[in-house]
Amino acid sequence: MYAIQRHSRTEFIPLRGHRYHVRCWGEPRPAQRPLFMVHGWMDVSASYQFVVDALQAERHIIAPDWRGFGLSTGPWCDHYAFADYLGDLECLLDHYAPGQAVDLVGHSMGGNVAMMYAGVRPERIHRLINLEGFGMPQTRPAQAPGRYARWLDEIRAVGQGGLALKTYDSLEAVAARLRKTNPRLAHDKSLWLAGHWAQAETAEDGQTRWRILGEEAHKVVSAQLFRVDEMLEIMQRITAPVLAVEASDDSLAQWWKGQYSLDEYHQRLQRVACCEVARLQEAGHMLHHDQPTALARLIEDFLDRK
Repeated sequence: MYAIQRHSRTEFIPLRGHRYHVRCWGEPRPAQRPLFMVHGWMDVSASYQFVVDALQAERHIIAPDWRGFGLSTGPWCDHYAFADYLGDLECLLDHYAPGQAVDLVGHSMGGNVAMMYAGVRPERIHRLINLEGFGMPQTRPAQAPGRYARWLDEIRAVGQGGLALKTYDSLEAVAARLRKTNPRLAHDKSLWLAGHWAQAETAEDGQTRWRILGEEAHKVVSAQLFRVDEMLEIMQRITAPVLAVEASDDSLAQWWKGQYSLDEYHQRLQRVACCEVARLQEAGHMLHHDQPTALARLIEDFLDRK
């Protein structure tokens, strides 16, 4: 089992009708801005532990489990709307850093949230580090009828239990699932993560099964199409310096098969007034697991730069 170097504390706060689980490392420092770290889809705040352990300096770090993930709970729902992440992030900042511009790290879906928030509330973000938050491919209005129909089908499926997440018969099985998704993930780290990514529950037959800490409603497609023109308008209103970190493995080529490329993503980043791109070698989409030490150096160098 992975031995953590920096221990976190758990806090639960009421936030927009939800009971949000927030993981905190370190204590507030008068001369240092708080660092918020937001995770991606089907992930949890503990995912940043390896990077936090690799940081050279102590920092006050706040990392939530997004609504419907990890230990954050709320009312049952049959889908999640992306704009709610912006609302949750703002309330989180108001709770821990009222009236203050903060440093923000976001991975994947969390990186997309961070980029949008930085353009909508530019005065609240001091520096932003986007870890493979690429956005989505361009869409066409003609896709809208089919998208709404798919959304209707999927919310029906949630109500009937048709999108239920798979359960596992042991913690080792959960760890093996994590390593299947990310072959670079070390065995000790996968076991440690598995204990935060899933929870043991007793089934009706008396057997213990490990359930992923993510609501099935997260699998429902967004009813609204992704609008690149809207996102570009948001991006050009970002005033914070941005560090866009990508992995040497080209995730976009794997996911979208030519529908959306790194070149197109880099073109979008040109709308940000102050943005630089860094690449981590020997890393995939979960680059904070694959190269935590190298990523920690990038984060600290960027945040500490005058």
